[in-house]
Amino acid sequence: MPHRWPSEPQLVRWELNVVDRACSVCGRRMHVCDHRHHPIYTLEGPRLLINRLVHCPDVLCAGRRHTVSPEAEAAIALPRSIIGWDLFCWMGHRRFARHWSVPQIRAELRDTHQIGLSEDAIEDAVRDYQRMLAARQQDPRVLAQEYAGVDRLRLTIDGLQPEKGHETLYVVRELTLKRVWFAEALVSSSADEVRRLIAEARVWAERLGKPVAAWVSDKQDAFLTGIAAEFPGVPHHFCQNHFLRDVAQPVLELDSHAKVQMRSKVRGLRAIEREVLEDRRSTTMAGLTEITAADSDQSAPVGPPPSTDAAAVVLDYCTVIKGILNDDQGGPLHPPGVRMAEALQEVQQSLERNVQVKKGGVPKSNCSVWPGASPGD
Repeated sequence: MPHRWPSEPQLVRWELNVVDRACSVCGRRMHVCDHRHHPIYTLEGPRLLINRLVHCPDVLCAGRRHTVSPEAEAAIALPRSIIGWDLFCWMGHRRFARHWSVPQIRAELRDTHQIGLSEDAIEDAVRDYQRMLAARQQDPRVLAQEYAGVDRLRLTIDGLQPEKGHETLYVVRELTLKRVWFAEALVSSSADEVRRLIAEARVWAERLGKPVAAWVSDKQDAFLTGIAAEFPGVPHHFCQNHFLRDVAQPVLELDSHAKVQMRSKVRGLRAIEREVLEDRRSTTMAGLTEITAADSDQSAPVGPPPSTDAAAVVLDYCTVIKGILNDDQGGPLHPPGVRMAEALQEVQQSLERNVQVKKGGVPKSNCSVWPGASPGD
């Protein structure tokens, strides 16, 4: 989809000429026949590429029908693109290396470089960058250079299915260099479809001339049969995460039951938040009423507004506790229920320290409201 070039009154002009002016058919020197204007964005500012097009002056020459463009244009920007190579690489690096979103890239370009690209223009450039990156990752010459010092290959395959009924993305990686070889979305996860990917991995290994020392995957039947057929005799290891998850299944069930019990005991947070917020609104309205009355009666004393420190502390505790109750991340080695119990214990200890402050046990300024902090923090 073509993108409209915004009006730029101060475009820096770059004039480009054809280096080799000899006609490829008759050898005569080609003449300038036309000019093509190509505006682009660069990190140094907007530029206008003025390409001098040439063709053979001999009307009887077969080469006259072909117009030749300056060779340097391709080194500055993609054909028919409004984005220069420097800006193109800048966006691709921030999208895939730093994981910036498209709106974040657009805002940075506008604020720092004064470049007003639309979101669809950035998305198109990011897709082109992704295709180029994938092509480079699969370039046999690049792979041969990368694996020159590797004696044996260790391969792995896994599938990612975001939702039921959708395509499954299967990824084949090499573990020695932690490099993704290729990925493909399959509608069907049948043994034949998966074996086709494993066979492609065998072709890659043969092209590199490196032996495959091992395969790693889960126990999906398609993986078992496909790897055994395409790599006979190669050791096939199973994913440690799946193994630990199966071994720890009884522990995880107890951990899940413990989380349910803890959540059933910690209730009423929303009601506490509503009460605190309602008291804060009432306090604010009372303060405004007192200020209004003082403005009308200059002789009336105006006291300081009530402190809201206690309300802020209560709301902070509610936020912390809700975050603890909603934390379900973890695995067999880091059960979320155990982590939840430890965090709630820290909250209880912090509350007890604040109660001691209320009774005058320690100076109020030395007590932290955050769970896990000591009174001297």
